[in-house]
Amino acid sequence: MDPGELLNLLKRRTGFTEAHAAILRELLGVMGPIAHEVALAFYDYLGRDEELAAILHAVPGRVERLYGTFAQWYGELFSGVYDSAYAERRRRIGLVHARLGIGPKAMIPAMGLVQELSLEHLRTALRGPEVFSAVEAFEKILAIEVALVEESYLEALSFGLLLGHRDLGEALKEGAKALLSS
Repeated sequence: MDPGELLNLLKRRTGFTEAHAAILRELLGVMGPIAHEVALAFYDYLGRDEELAAILHAVPGRVERLYGTFAQWYGELFSGVYDSAYAERRRRIGLVHARLGIGPKAMIPAMGLVQELSLEHLRTALRGPEVFSAVEAFEKILAIEVALVEESYLEALSFGLLLGHRDLGEALKEGAKALLSS
């Protein structure tokens, strides 16, 4: 499915509206400043896992570079712009992860950490009833994020199987590699 079409489907299924987009855009000033803190916690969490640490440190300077890309990704959560280009960037993120062998069993728990830290910050930064609409908007965009990345994993796996790879890990990696190069 086209990433933009998938995004529209996910918006309908989660009930994500322009009002949610506006709330997220307003939250950028509150949430943007913690992007590097969340990135540090995120990569610290991943680094405690032997398999993921090996991937993170396989290339010198990779982790340091990833801090910047994470902060950019995190800021986009609060951009207020959720269009086809946004969906395509999420597809690409999933394909890059898949090419490296980082699948849902690593991504979903790590996204849980992002959610936990972000919600904790929202609850302390906002006072009053606006916290409820902020949490709702954030949870909806995070659900959309996870679904977009998950779909890219399925796309990569399917393509890898079509290419003749029978091992699921190899099919995921090679399918993603082929999709990224096309």
